[in-house]
Amino acid sequence: MAISVDAPETSRDLSKKAGYSFTILSDPNAEVIRRYDLLHVRGGPDGHDIARPAEFLVDSSKVVRWVNFTEDIRVRAKADEMLAAAKALP
Repeated sequence: MAISVDAPETSRDLSKKAGYSFTILSDPNAEVIRRYDLLHVRGGPDGHDIARPAEFLVDSSKVVRWVNFTEDIRVRAKADEMLAAAKALP
């Protein structure tokens, strides 16, 4: 799943256009995004606040087992990196 500061309609449209098969949750007040220290203040193209790119692997006990943060919205963990991290977990 993903979390975005965008309105649900915006996320739904993006998901449909991009062909995403995962859920995008809306956090317009950035409450959850702030909890994880992921707010990029004025980082959006028009100067609005956005979420920093990050990927988390969370186990069935809700424990965060792996995290990937980046300051560059163009840089994301690749699927093979996340799978390798998941396979390396105890």
